[in-house]
Amino acid sequence: MTTMPQQATSIPAESSTMGSVPTQGGHTPSAKSPHQPVSHNLAKLQQALQKQVFENDHEYQAFGKPEMERDTTPNMVNYWFATSGQATTPQEVFEHLHWGGCYIFLTEDYNEAVSVQQAFHDKGGFIIEQSIGPIRTRILGMSLPLLSKKGYYFIARKILLIPPGTTTERFTYHVQLAKNEKAEYGYVVLKEVPSLDNVVWRLKEKHPQLDHDVILKRARKLVESVFPIFLSRETAILNILQRDMPEDYRHRVPKVIGYEKDSRGFVRRLYLNWMRLGGKPMSQVEFAMQSADLLRALHTQGGMIHLDLRLDNIIISEGQVGFVDFGSAVRVGEDLTESPMLTTLFEEMMRTSQIQRLLGKWKDTGRVTSKVISDQHQRVDKAIDFFYLAVQMNRPHNNPEFRDQIHYSKESLEARQINNLTGSILRPEDPQRPVFRSASDILNGLKRIERRLYDANQHPSQMNDSAE
Repeated sequence: MTTMPQQATSIPAESSTMGSVPTQGGHTPSAKSPHQPVSHNLAKLQQALQKQVFENDHEYQAFGKPEMERDTTPNMVNYWFATSGQATTPQEVFEHLHWGGCYIFLTEDYNEAVSVQQAFHDKGGFIIEQSIGPIRTRILGMSLPLLSKKGYYFIARKILLIPPGTTTERFTYHVQLAKNEKAEYGYVVLKEVPSLDNVVWRLKEKHPQLDHDVILKRARKLVESVFPIFLSRETAILNILQRDMPEDYRHRVPKVIGYEKDSRGFVRRLYLNWMRLGGKPMSQVEFAMQSADLLRALHTQGGMIHLDLRLDNIIISEGQVGFVDFGSAVRVGEDLTESPMLTTLFEEMMRTSQIQRLLGKWKDTGRVTSKVISDQHQRVDKAIDFFYLAVQMNRPHNNPEFRDQIHYSKESLEARQINNLTGSILRPEDPQRPVFRSASDILNGLKRIERRLYDANQHPSQMNDSAE
């Protein structure tokens, strides 16, 4: 069995989704209450903190920004620097930090540092990355006790995806960052079967009208059978992808670091490399092209169908698009009927999943007429993946994680071109014989748009909105 990474201490209540991870940013979001101006001493200490602690930090250089711009308010950030007098709560910080992002608090008052650190420790969702420590300004490169200004700081890291004690529409596993000294940034992703008590609580939140005995029976089935089966499948699928995907694509899907099995041989804890999102922002067409290209490789060389390509299962890691959460994936050509339980589970998934419900609605209202796509409603097929890709590449900022990572404007020529392409994919001129029948076809359409956009920059008067 694989050696397990060290788990972060004090695991809070389970979260319920495995989504995408941080975008670049080092700004300080505005708190809901007014910030007091930073004092001269604190401003000097901030500069000292930046230089002494973060200047040579590999993670900060890759995902942070050297300046602390207080006039901008991005949706989410990787590093939130705060000082005494800037009223922030763990809940507010959690909302604005990307997964794995760090909150750095600086004050001249040691007791205030203790109080704020305790609040982040008690509220859950964070781990104290760096306990309270001193920081001094330097004069001629030296810390002089009588002349140098002294402050105190701590660093808290967001390790959960959703705030403790909350639920989401996604009802799956407990996912958090777990410490691992061998990992590039000191953490790996821990994905595990949630506890019975946690699943009972979630079911009660979702179905308050059901009797306790009914809820308990459902919860036991999920914890003892459904979740372990799908987590074991995901483990196997990810290992197959690392074996079969072209080398240049393997780092764009999660890699299994380790796992723990129960007495029946089912995986109950899965450890994955942390695909931390960041890097230079990209254009919408670049995002769409990389997504289509990765889907092409996943289908043709990886031999897998994802079936859940929502935006929060797409990430941008250091400038390259990746896919995560393969819990619903199947092998191309896999015969699910060999397992009665899998047959039942996938049939239910095909009826109830967000993607299938949207496809059914759009099919009924005429927003999808392509027979290649519409005929696969409630079926396991590659068409489900490229249908949702065509939809998602149109509105990348629907995932707030991407708002600092993808240049997008609904009114731009680029966005209009991609919107027209989506229309051609979903509602072709000849629904029986559509041009777009695969991820490769979508990629080729996007490449044509890229060339047209280049031509538009060279000859603006010759460009129109037509995608083809």
